[in-house]
Amino acid sequence: MALQRLTALFILFSILAIELTCLIESISTNNPRIEWKKIKNGVPSYVYFQNQISGDLEHRAQLIQPANLLILNTSRADTAEYRCEVAAIDDHKHFDEILISLAVRVKPVVPRCSVPVAVTVGTSSELRCLENEGFPASQYRWFRNNEELPQDPKSSPKFINSTYSINADTGGLKFRRMRKEDAGEYYCQAKNEAGHAQCPAQLMEVYDVDIVGIFLKVLAALAGFTIVMVGVYHAHKHGCFSSGKDHTGTNYKPPAADDGIDYAEADEGHFRHKSSFII
Repeated sequence: MALQRLTALFILFSILAIELTCLIESISTNNPRIEWKKIKNGVPSYVYFQNQISGDLEHRAQLIQPANLLILNTSRADTAEYRCEVAAIDDHKHFDEILISLAVRVKPVVPRCSVPVAVTVGTSSELRCLENEGFPASQYRWFRNNEELPQDPKSSPKFINSTYSINADTGGLKFRRMRKEDAGEYYCQAKNEAGHAQCPAQLMEVYDVDIVGIFLKVLAALAGFTIVMVGVYHAHKHGCFSSGKDHTGTNYKPPAADDGIDYAEADEGHFRHKSSFII
């Protein structure tokens, strides 16, 4: 009994299915024992054992006679080494194996891009781009008005005065100091071995004066003034500003001078005079 003695490398760009071949060239044993193992990060686990699929491929793999392994709905999690082991007790050579390395590549999805609508000349700003589905991890490129921004602006006479820097690993496009010439339509492209994808272009305008900031400040001032006036109106309505009459005001009347008459005892029903009179 002999297997095809080679270490194979499959690079898969589809997520539909892949067949791993374990070719038995000659065999005398009628029912050889066949096992498949998945080796991830140096740790082996059973894929096909005792005539059944097991592990994380239990419901999406099958053995195709005599010993090929078909994996359905492949994903990047299937990237690993797979070992086919065949034991044939009636053969001169009782055991043989082959090792297959499987690398699943997944095309990037449309990245999420963040482009500021308006910025001010002389300020710093950052544009962001990110996607998490592609495998291996995507590398990022930025475009302005359908023209790719060089990784180093100093390498191009057209961009030599620009102050941007691009991080191809994270997708960040940072401007240290914005210029009027930096205005335009920007989009980002994510790319790996399986393909590429890009987000829709977004317009970024660069102003000499912070019009947006001035508008917000004026709006805040008007709002504050309105609140104060409403407060004054309600306070006046509830009499908070009316002044009470005091003893020093013009309406104050001093008590009359004493006329010598005792009014304390002249209450109703008890009238009496102090001097006699003749009728």
